[in-house]
Amino acid sequence: MGVDLIGPCEKDVSNQKGIVGTWVHVFEQDSADGAVFRPEDGDIPLSRRPRERVELCADGSAVLMMAGEDDRYVPQPAHWKEESGAVVVRDNRGAVRMRVIAHSPDRLVVRLRGD
Repeated sequence: MGVDLIGPCEKDVSNQKGIVGTWVHVFEQDSADGAVFRPEDGDIPLSRRPRERVELCADGSAVLMMAGEDDRYVPQPAHWKEESGAVVVRDNRGAVRMRVIAHSPDRLVVRLRGD
């Protein structure tokens, strides 16, 4: 079940990069390598703490979904593209919010802003 806060993005059936879709931060699996995100339809443990999400669309747009003051998601428009061999997610001001350093169909390892 997706969290469509801005609107659904067009899904790329070929998903060439293997990263298009909605990813959920599974902070219990974070390591020194980076933060771990899993597909939203994966086996994600329950958490009292809201989980950050990122939706990566085939057209290069993205939505960062972070918990607001009352724990409801606050969507933040963004975009992603490949830069120097890594997938980089930037907010609309151009600031790097995530840098994907490894990915597979069921796992993204990312460096978050400030890492």
